[in-house]
Amino acid sequence: MTCPICARDTVAAFKPFCSKRCADVDLARWLNGGYAVPAEPVEDEDLNDPETPRPH
Repeated sequence: MTCPICARDTVAAFKPFCSKRCADVDLARWLNGGYAVPAEPVEDEDLNDPETPRPH
C-alpha cells in the first residue's frame, strides 16, 4: 500500500500514511475544506415541507 499523499510505502505507525508529516497534510486538507463529501443542495422549501423525508 502507498501513502495517499506522496505515494511512498506506508509505515505501520502512521498507516495509511508514510509519516506524521503526510498524516498532518491530510488532516489540514480536511480542516481547511480541501476535501468535501458531494451532496445535492437542499431547497429552503423542502425544510418546511412535512412530507419531506428526514434523516434519523
